[in-house]
Amino acid sequence: MKIKAAVVREKSGPFLIEEVELDEPREEEVVVRIAGSGICHTDLVARDQYLPVPLPAVLGHEGSGVVEKVGSRVTKVKPGDHVTMSYLSCGRCPACAQGQPSHCPSFFPTNFSGTRGDGSTTMKKDGQPIYGSFFNQSSFASHVLANERNVVKVSPEVPLELLGPLGCGVQAGAGGVMNTLRPEVGSSIAVFGAGSVGQSAILAAVAVGCTTIIAVDVKEERLQAARAFGATHLINSTTTDAVLEIRKITGAGVAYSLECTGLPPVFRMAVDVLMMGGVCGLIGVAPPGVEVNLEMKTILDARTIKGIVMGDSNPDIFIPRLIELYKGGRFPFDKMITFYSLEEINQAAEDSEKGRVLKAVLRP
Repeated sequence: MKIKAAVVREKSGPFLIEEVELDEPREEEVVVRIAGSGICHTDLVARDQYLPVPLPAVLGHEGSGVVEKVGSRVTKVKPGDHVTMSYLSCGRCPACAQGQPSHCPSFFPTNFSGTRGDGSTTMKKDGQPIYGSFFNQSSFASHVLANERNVVKVSPEVPLELLGPLGCGVQAGAGGVMNTLRPEVGSSIAVFGAGSVGQSAILAAVAVGCTTIIAVDVKEERLQAARAFGATHLINSTTTDAVLEIRKITGAGVAYSLECTGLPPVFRMAVDVLMMGGVCGLIGVAPPGVEVNLEMKTILDARTIKGIVMGDSNPDIFIPRLIELYKGGRFPFDKMITFYSLEEINQAAEDSEKGRVLKAVLRP
């Protein structure tokens, strides 16, 4: 079928709106008409080729929409169902079998190769391949081909165009708190980086009952947004020593911290602010080969560092839970969203990169 898609044809090049041909669904595949697709930092680093995704490509991995067609073996959803899409895992490895699909050893090739597992592409133009299958969706388009495994059926009571970011950025931040750190009611947490992932973590910290919630960022606008989402303390690290200030606020340090930037100096701060026995979750993604220096005694004093991928969540379970919290007024992630048309994707990408918006969502 012919669809509209935003195609990247060269490193750091613009998104070009083109008509491409989308394959018919195979046995285990699902065609989804996109209602909304969030722009994530991962899309932009793939565009810029810091992630080696083959070009020309259609990116996008925070899509939500309506099922239009299903393959012959699909039983999870049917045409007309509302779905959001997340990452694809193999479903066969020990991590998947234990309900930890975000730690699937096949995560990288499955989600970043630009092809199906057999090497075929889902899109073409004038007989030439267009690399789709980004996170097994490539949702910067009017329609996508996904796998039954990475679509999540969602409630039709919630505006569908809001739900795409739950598939990556929102579940990464919220899951880092709810699934990985699991802070106790009344505990303290510091969130380093107040973009959409960090703001989602702040919303989750409020929902689980943290009472000291410290947001650290370099942009005053993001800090003020963090206050609106429930942060009790704000620190602009360009003007304030965040480690000293957090010690001043808490005395012994925070019980939990979350690093959402992928910057080694920020990660060091996120570890150094922990109280004895505290836990730091690392969500921020750095390019391969980036290292960080930590003082060994800091770790020796019963502090723990945990790496977090996709909020350590099982999307089929966690995304519906976040939606229920949203419906109950306890997780207002929609306040982060600014909508753009698909044709405005380059402006949306620029606004995202420069911090003008927290979460840009495209509506084809």
